[in-house]
Amino acid sequence: MCDDAAMQRAVVVGSGPNGLAGAITLARAGLAVRVYEAADRPGGGARSSEATLPGLVHDDASAAHPLAVVSPFFRDLDLGRHGLRFVSAEIELAHPLPGGRAALLWRDLDRTVDHLGTDGARWRHTVGWAARRFDALAGEVFRPILHVPRHPLTLGRFGALAALPASVLARAFRTEEAAALLTGVAAHGFGRLTAPFSSSIGVLLAAAGHVGGWPVAEGGSQAITDALLAELRDLGAEVVTGTHVRSFEALGEPDVCLLDTSPGAAAAILGDRLPARPRRAYRRWRMGPAAFKIDLAVAGPIPWTDPRVARAGTVHVGGTVAEMVEAEAATNAGRLPRRPFVLLGQQDVADPGRRAGDLHPVYLYAHVPNGCEDPTAVDVILDHVERYAPGLRDRIRHVAVTTPADLAARNPNLVGGDIAGGASSGRQLVFRPRIAADPYATGVPGVYLCSASTPPGAAVHGMGGYNAARRALRHLAARGPG
Repeated sequence: MCDDAAMQRAVVVGSGPNGLAGAITLARAGLAVRVYEAADRPGGGARSSEATLPGLVHDDASAAHPLAVVSPFFRDLDLGRHGLRFVSAEIELAHPLPGGRAALLWRDLDRTVDHLGTDGARWRHTVGWAARRFDALAGEVFRPILHVPRHPLTLGRFGALAALPASVLARAFRTEEAAALLTGVAAHGFGRLTAPFSSSIGVLLAAAGHVGGWPVAEGGSQAITDALLAELRDLGAEVVTGTHVRSFEALGEPDVCLLDTSPGAAAAILGDRLPARPRRAYRRWRMGPAAFKIDLAVAGPIPWTDPRVARAGTVHVGGTVAEMVEAEAATNAGRLPRRPFVLLGQQDVADPGRRAGDLHPVYLYAHVPNGCEDPTAVDVILDHVERYAPGLRDRIRHVAVTTPADLAARNPNLVGGDIAGGASSGRQLVFRPRIAADPYATGVPGVYLCSASTPPGAAVHGMGGYNAARRALRHLAARGPG
């Protein structure tokens, strides 16, 4: 990119998947790269630990990875040579419903269409269409909103679906199974399901399930971080842990810098260097609802009322469309829902090595208000799951609770327990982190924001870091030697 690239120095603050992706992109271009991480272990949300009992592997934050396996950044790397392997359960996703029923998603589109019966054709027309055009679609949606599209017809059709509130798109289906299945995926956005554009993540993630599945990393999400770190080592980059960067001056004036941090943390680090407009935008950035995480050690598989749910890697415990709409509205209004939306991971269905004998690691988190410390939350969440798996509590051998405050203490980016990088509502849903031609640019020359608060948002895909690094390389090229 530059004749003297080897002489140039890049610093990345934060070692989540976006930070590591940005670091790899810069190192591949020949820059000398150093990554600073405040925690004693790199990886951000892509880490694993024995959270409950010895021998049981639980993911600390990110669990299923439908966007990692379709991400242009990950596809361009051969992380398999570093031991990374993605594995899927027979059923990618299950959504139990009252009355012992369940909606199921297989990677095989035809099988899912057959399962959905009278709604199969509608599923094929919406989600199936996006899956068939996913390569073209990924080239558009993994970029900032403001760009010249390479596939305008594909982006236009997706946009027409994405702009709808999830609660409205659900009405296109006649059966509760298909409507709940898509709405449950849309709930990953943590926003109100009656808001415009709340369908976007539902269509995208459901389509990704028919392309690459909803796999887990064999051995735990830590394997993703380990593979990225191995790639960085091969490129000669350095990762420094246990170092909390609080000011830009501490970085020693690098040629370019990527900040895998929240907008608020970026404003604090850059201080008076930050121009007035981005400073106001970063300080006004609103955080969204939180995750309330519970890890369980369970004797035997979960006793779901529909036994097919036990064969799924990911389970959405959300109930009907009306119940999910009500729950997400309450959460966004600052109230703990009576039946919160719960994402439950049965990663050991795809990756049996995470078990210890007959003990199964179960991962789940519920959507709760930001900063929620309600003492009833654990019972509310487990009661909701037991509604579809009666007898679960009798099989629990250990419980590990991670409150929103715990999440924030472990990772300063997760302000108030928000794992999505900011509220997915209003202007923030479309323009992250501010309205700008280059959303990664901070206004400080050579410094770019690359966290989940930037496009394309949260999840393990590395595209925020990759896109920001590409902007940084263009800055160096425009600046020229010296």
